[in-house]
Amino acid sequence: MNDITSQITGFLSAALRRQVEPDDDYFEQGLADSLFALELVTFVESHFGLAVEVEDLDLDSFRTANRITEFVRRKTGAPELGEAHAEGS
Repeated sequence: MNDITSQITGFLSAALRRQVEPDDDYFEQGLADSLFALELVTFVESHFGLAVEVEDLDLDSFRTANRITEFVRRKTGAPELGEAHAEGS
């Protein structure tokens, strides 16, 4: 698990008061609601220093820690894990 995903799963596990794995869909499992979605967006904005625009508000981007990681990478320009290794070689 990479650092971004670890930070996200840490937040989710604490906020939902249960262990959350990177591919767990906490909305589908009934653990999260629309109010939690707002809390999650606020966390992503403040923790990763980015702005979530109206056009970014697609629930599918926030359903799992791995999807949030992909979203953060797209917004910040952070390389994929494989790309980081290739550049460092």
